[in-house]
Amino acid sequence: MQHQQNTQNFKESTQMPTQQSHGGHEMFDVHEAISGLIGGMEQSLFYEQHIQDPELKTMMQKHKTFLTQLYNTIVETLKTGQEPSVKTQTYEMALSNNVVYGMQPSQPKTPAQSVSEINDQCISGFMMGALKQNASTFTMTALEMTNPVLRRVFADSVPNMIEMAYEVFLYQNKNQYYQTPQLQPQDMQNYRNSFAPVQGTMPH
Repeated sequence: MQHQQNTQNFKESTQMPTQQSHGGHEMFDVHEAISGLIGGMEQSLFYEQHIQDPELKTMMQKHKTFLTQLYNTIVETLKTGQEPSVKTQTYEMALSNNVVYGMQPSQPKTPAQSVSEINDQCISGFMMGALKQNASTFTMTALEMTNPVLRRVFADSVPNMIEMAYEVFLYQNKNQYYQTPQLQPQDMQNYRNSFAPVQGTMPH
């Protein structure tokens, strides 16, 4: 009986209300989320001219195209409160999931002192920072919204932000901008074995 009631409550929570509106709190969150998205897109205009690696430039252009469509989808949904004409897309990253482990000697990193020192390592870091901010802001925005369509647009966009950020991470890792150390084998084993599954059945 409780399961049926929970199912009914869930169905009701995903149905369109008779009147579409927005709460004041979510307006502030949405404004911040859209502004952050715009900020990342506008920053890429500055970064793109300094990129040396064609692979990174292609990735940035692909991200920019995807994020532009996402921006239009969000703005349309915000204005209408209804299903957007172009629904949330799914971002497909180009890189494989291969991660290079271990540390290689490298020069200590220092802040750039002039624009001429801005390189692909810097730019990939800027890209990562913007995507991490968007992923976090979109998540917080989706948690407390009155409009179910706009909430779903933000919620469905978080995995895309994650995918784009992970693609940047893989690029950084491949180029030794983001090195990935590991623990000693015994320490790794101890961490893997530090939790055990619950025995028996879970309560209903």
